[in-house]
Amino acid sequence: MKGEVIKSCCRMCGHGGCGVLVYVEDGRVVKIRGDPDHPISRGYVCCKCLASLELAYHPARLKHPLMRAGDRGSGRWRKVSWSEALDDIASRLKEIKERHGAESIAFLQGAERGFHHFLYRLANLLGTPNVATAGHICYVPRLAVSIITCGNLPLPDYEGGPKCVVVWGSNLLHSNADDRKAIQLLEALRRGAKLIVVDPRRTALTDRADLWLQLRPGTDAALALSMAHVIIAEGLYDRGFVEKHAHGFKEFAERVKDYAPEKVEGLTWVSAGLIREAARLYALSKPACIQWGVSIEHNLNATSTVHALLSLMAITGNLDVPGGNVLYSPPPVLPMSRFMLLDKLPESQRRKRLGADKYKLADMFQFVPPHALWRAILTGQPYPVKALLVFGSNPLISSEEALEAYEALRRLDFLVVVDLFMTPTAELADYVLPAATWLEYDYIADYWKRHGYVFAQRKVIDPPGECWPDHKIINELGRRLGFSEYFWDDVNQALDYILSPSGLTWERFKELGFLKGRLEYRKYEKAGFRTPTGKFELYSTVLKKLGYDPLPSYVEPPETPLSNPKLAEEYPLILMNGARFIAFFHSEHRSISSLRKLRPDPLLEVHPKTAEKLGLSDGGWAYVETPRGRVRMKVKVTDRVHPLCVHADHGWWFPEEGGPCYGWRRSNVNLLTSNKPPHDPCFGSTNVRVSLCRIRPAS
Repeated sequence: MKGEVIKSCCRMCGHGGCGVLVYVEDGRVVKIRGDPDHPISRGYVCCKCLASLELAYHPARLKHPLMRAGDRGSGRWRKVSWSEALDDIASRLKEIKERHGAESIAFLQGAERGFHHFLYRLANLLGTPNVATAGHICYVPRLAVSIITCGNLPLPDYEGGPKCVVVWGSNLLHSNADDRKAIQLLEALRRGAKLIVVDPRRTALTDRADLWLQLRPGTDAALALSMAHVIIAEGLYDRGFVEKHAHGFKEFAERVKDYAPEKVEGLTWVSAGLIREAARLYALSKPACIQWGVSIEHNLNATSTVHALLSLMAITGNLDVPGGNVLYSPPPVLPMSRFMLLDKLPESQRRKRLGADKYKLADMFQFVPPHALWRAILTGQPYPVKALLVFGSNPLISSEEALEAYEALRRLDFLVVVDLFMTPTAELADYVLPAATWLEYDYIADYWKRHGYVFAQRKVIDPPGECWPDHKIINELGRRLGFSEYFWDDVNQALDYILSPSGLTWERFKELGFLKGRLEYRKYEKAGFRTPTGKFELYSTVLKKLGYDPLPSYVEPPETPLSNPKLAEEYPLILMNGARFIAFFHSEHRSISSLRKLRPDPLLEVHPKTAEKLGLSDGGWAYVETPRGRVRMKVKVTDRVHPLCVHADHGWWFPEEGGPCYGWRRSNVNLLTSNKPPHDPCFGSTNVRVSLCRIRPAS
């Protein structure tokens, strides 16, 4: 094939990071293939990546800035220029800041297209502490608890030769795993590593596992603490590491005495014998690593679950060793905290962060749980929020208890949405601004990740119409708001700034393709851990100082057969949701025909025994109902779920139906989920995967 082949990084699952070869002819992309030289993805890409051409050339893409021309949600728009849009947006924000204070302006971010550090930079300069993200149930609890416990996020070292891999609440075959890819796990298994899978659903990984622990949804913390109980009671822990490098082992050992497998069996549905077998296999297989996923953060035990799993890594001596969970060193680029200008936000404004009084660890890591934002908008407490700028998010579909998000968005004085397509959320906006796809701009991919790399994402084609990259939109808005000295005339100058510690410019870096940090094991033997005690903190001094329990524990979620037996009489099944399907990324890509063909309808997985009892047929339709609402889904009868559980696809809306509704209420499982307390005390994590429901056939 004649033409040019350009190396880049796919970003079709938001976080991205898979290396690709992009084939271009006459200024048009004609083919995309995996880059075999990429050190992480190694030539493998998924169907989303291969569908990037359909995304880039999709006829329904937003191509021009739009201003609302009728009532909110009316579907009437007027095309405007970028200058007109940004000048008016800046003017409206200045007016709102003057009248109500900077804290009355909030940002909401979702799929990370390479802009979130730009967004924080603008928010801090503007003086608002309110940047809301889905971080309360996605990645941030793992990152934050890891940092306060051992100084960094420990990742599986698949290249180091693990003898055992524990996959906990993760399915790399279908999901992006932030820092690790499926091929790395599969190669470790091909080399003979034993596999333990902890998952309520049967997956392709559970089918090949040596041990499958099919736990009751939401009980991960109890299971992890029970494994720790076995390891300590049977003397299987690493005494040398514990004595020299762990803080609070005595207290931790006393805590896990309450989690004997015979007691935990009734909580988790995992037999005591299987808990003991899994604990022994993990502790005795040297080295061993844990691959975790976002599902462990989807209930009020998020902090404790992460802390308990970190503690398993530590007490078994599998932390920062070859084949264990490693604390990788970053490449020589500007620390993200410096780029975000955290020091520019006055302390008086930081103290106003929504939820900061309750969720102190969330406050430490500069994010707001969305439910705290919605309530401030709806109630005016602790102060009114008047304006919201949304980047890469579709909260009417992705936010728990979606009707509350809907009412909040309608209540705003001013709403700006930046996206690739018109969405149910964008239909409520005052301005909708057209974003660029990953093929249409230069960027430094994986800048925020902890695996020790950054990659060159290279512009391959020009964006259609007047589409701009998100970070360019933020850059230009920042200049209009009066912060020109902190932004750039050409947004690519920011890439030079990020790369400056390496001595490279963007032009040089994009030819190299990536930068890698130095790999060094057992760093704690020289310098200790970056914690207040200099040790791994089984007993967290940071949590203690913040007023939280310094040790992990288990609390029963509020809506289960055990915690609410009366409700369970009316709603007898446990509703799970959130497991990813490989063709979609949350609410994205349902307008791409090749991907939609792989999953044309929203599916509800029901066990054969349950389906027979309720009169449901495979391929038929059913209503799923919780105390918060009802949705309609297509039944898939399968033994991949427990008879007492069902699983519903999330992220569903119907772009083909057009606006202003897009059928967003019909099959949106987040109309059923709850964002009400009790939450995780440190982050505000909601019990999004642990609800009670009932099902009946639908016409």
